[in-house]
Amino acid sequence: MLVDRTDPAAVTTLSAQPVLLGDLFGWFTPGSSGRGVLLCGTFGIEQLNAYRAWGRLAARIAGAGCPTLRFDYAGEGDSGEHAGPDRVTEALAAIDRGIRFLRAEAGAEEIVLVGLRLGATLAARAAEAGGVDRLVLLAPFVSGQAYLREMTLQARLIDRLPDGTPLPQEPGALSLGGFQLDPATIAALGALDLATTARAPAPEILLLGPKTAALADRYRTLGAAVTTGAFPELAPLVSDPLFAPYPERTFEAVCAFAAAGAAPSPAPCRRPAPAGTLAGTGWRESVQAFGSGLVGVLCRPETRQPGTPTVIVVNSGLNARSGYGRQTTALARRLAATGIASLRFDPRGIGDSADRDDDRSPFYAPDAVTDVRAALDHLAEVQDGPVVILGTCSGAYLAFNALCADERLRAAVLVNLYCFDLKPGTDIETMVRDTFRHGQGYLARARQRGSWQRILSGEIRLAQVAGAIRRDGSALLGRCIARLSRLVLVGESTGRRVARLRRRGARIAMVYSADDPGLATLRAHLGASTRVGRRLGYPVALLDGADHNLSRPADHDRLLTIVQEVAHDAARADRAGAAPARLRAVPAREPNGLLLRPSETLP
Repeated sequence: MLVDRTDPAAVTTLSAQPVLLGDLFGWFTPGSSGRGVLLCGTFGIEQLNAYRAWGRLAARIAGAGCPTLRFDYAGEGDSGEHAGPDRVTEALAAIDRGIRFLRAEAGAEEIVLVGLRLGATLAARAAEAGGVDRLVLLAPFVSGQAYLREMTLQARLIDRLPDGTPLPQEPGALSLGGFQLDPATIAALGALDLATTARAPAPEILLLGPKTAALADRYRTLGAAVTTGAFPELAPLVSDPLFAPYPERTFEAVCAFAAAGAAPSPAPCRRPAPAGTLAGTGWRESVQAFGSGLVGVLCRPETRQPGTPTVIVVNSGLNARSGYGRQTTALARRLAATGIASLRFDPRGIGDSADRDDDRSPFYAPDAVTDVRAALDHLAEVQDGPVVILGTCSGAYLAFNALCADERLRAAVLVNLYCFDLKPGTDIETMVRDTFRHGQGYLARARQRGSWQRILSGEIRLAQVAGAIRRDGSALLGRCIARLSRLVLVGESTGRRVARLRRRGARIAMVYSADDPGLATLRAHLGASTRVGRRLGYPVALLDGADHNLSRPADHDRLLTIVQEVAHDAARADRAGAAPARLRAVPAREPNGLLLRPSETLP
């Protein structure tokens, strides 16, 4: 059961309780009025970026007295899988289900819909059926075609291979940030157009964002009272996964509009039954609350066996526990189908967990190791068997340091690790932005004819290029300094920490996209000789053709193979009381093969 704070002045995301709407996962927060508010998020990477702010908005509205529900669409977050004719039809049905939940389970007599981006478009279309009293549209797309045009452009800019070229798209589909729209969904989006509506979706509408004048005029013509305004924080909210500020001004206006004039409920707000177990083929999931306000999802095999290995998955960046492109949720369920349990959870300051005490960013926070320890303490109460930890990028940094700090962890799978340690006072934002400019920046793109044409035409300023090259040079210099520092700094070097891990029987499987910037760190600290595999316990796996976030399904399969091997090795070692066997490499010619440095495979 989640922690419940009954003081309205102290409402946080922890005041919510998890609920299930069929196979949809959601969070419900009670309120004192009879006006229920349903938050309709957008799709894919935009919603992942906005996830924590969206939860804080729900808590804020509930704190103003309105019972509030937010949920994950099918195929996103912690909900069940997409199984309908298309995701538009499913999403409209989910919004209708949420409205019925607020009326039947929470006793709401009035309904407010709050939609973000594509979620705003869908909320407006769902409200046309009637029964919605107020409607908040945050930067809606007037048509599904407009949404598709913008997402297609973003896909070309965001999803790139190490050589700077865009990730290939499947015919008829659209992939962006690891999330994919299938052909049926694209067709359904193409038919979505708010400009053709024949009735106002609600009597009162708050419409915030750019290019909304025509839609506002349309709704006014149909008899609605429409208030318009700007949404200055829109771009960072939906596009910056690491450093976006909370949209205080806009969300204050949303909360005021949603709660304005709401009358107190004559009866106490009913609390629906908390979420039970969400199940699918081979897996069963339940929400876990533990430690100091930590929230996670435990995914178990359908049939539990004694000694089942468990994988703790820590967040990459500030992504919520479902992961980039929802990879973590998908991986957890695939692991469960092979007999491996997992706990995906949000450290403090991420996703649905509590804020950090120091109010600092949790990104590359060394003290997040205490949250991993709390997860291990919790697993000791609900699970048996060995525990392995998995992390990508900044999550790999946390996973490595947790492995060093807690002997209950038997092994770690570290994906695209950039650094083993950080110097105190490191400017994280500068480090991250400079690192990935180097990996996919101007120097890497300069070989492409189109980049030079843009420079010559003035579209890219030479000062921009010079600045990027200077930053790339600084990043390279920083790696050289890091290599030297392991020889002169007082304290235990990375090599010695790894050796200590091996002596206690723990091992590390490191996975890299070919040409990932983190490979320089690996070579600087552990060398590039035949000894690397021996020092880690597993060979270093290089995934040819993979991007930094492992966005492609083929790369998901490769990672699944590695995690399965490490987890089963840990279970075998646990039963035998010996060190785990080495990871078996799949020949590179096979579809799911691991491209390994031959010199680094273990004898």
